[in-house]
Amino acid sequence: MSVSILLMGVLVGFLVGLTGVGGASLLTPILVMIGINPSIAVGTDLLYNSVTKFFGTIQHWRQKTIDFRLVKYLAMGSIPGVIVSVTLLKLFESFYHNQETIIKHALGYVLILVAAATLFKVFFGNKIKENRWQLKPLEEKKGLTITTGAVLGFIVGLTSIGSGSLFAIAMLYLFRMSAPRLVGTDIAHAFFLATTAGLLHASMGNVNYGLALNLLAGSVPGVLIGSMLSAKAPTNALRTVIASLVLISGLKLI
Repeated sequence: MSVSILLMGVLVGFLVGLTGVGGASLLTPILVMIGINPSIAVGTDLLYNSVTKFFGTIQHWRQKTIDFRLVKYLAMGSIPGVIVSVTLLKLFESFYHNQETIIKHALGYVLILVAAATLFKVFFGNKIKENRWQLKPLEEKKGLTITTGAVLGFIVGLTSIGSGSLFAIAMLYLFRMSAPRLVGTDIAHAFFLATTAGLLHASMGNVNYGLALNLLAGSVPGVLIGSMLSAKAPTNALRTVIASLVLISGLKLI
């Protein structure tokens, strides 16, 4: 089991480094499909994500590619959103004992959404024209930013998916910023969100620490190798293939 999980971590890390597609949208459905309980898969993935995003945040902080004001406003919505979703999961488990079913179906729908968002970014990401929201200063769209954070934070708390991909699409549409700054801000916010959600799931016993450690041991070298090869890889074609696989995974989980 340890060797197979280690190799899975290598593969997921490699694909993330190669294409930039979110690790959660690849890892969580694989864990569920090999027999890990959906709640354990979600909680473990959030812990795994927290560690990986931590190192990414440090690197982007050094490069000064993080908009901390935007991170703050997104977190003002996403942190309460994730608390609400995990609390509701706990209540439903207490009263109806259907936590696993809820998570599994939510995973399916969110994976379909993430696949659509990834394909949108591949084909239309560079064609988005300036809109009225992008032209407004951040302070004028504070309420919209917090609300966006709350909705997407709720989804992340429920499924572990979207802390990078869904927030990236939202920022691409709502804010005018350079690509490195968008990535850095997205990763920094994802770190705070995944850490909060991971701690909440850990308090419910939804984290397998041995599994997370095995995945991390594999994904670190995997992501380094993938990153080194990314400049030579047909990134958009690979993203399209991965998004299609994510879409199929989502349909299977519904």
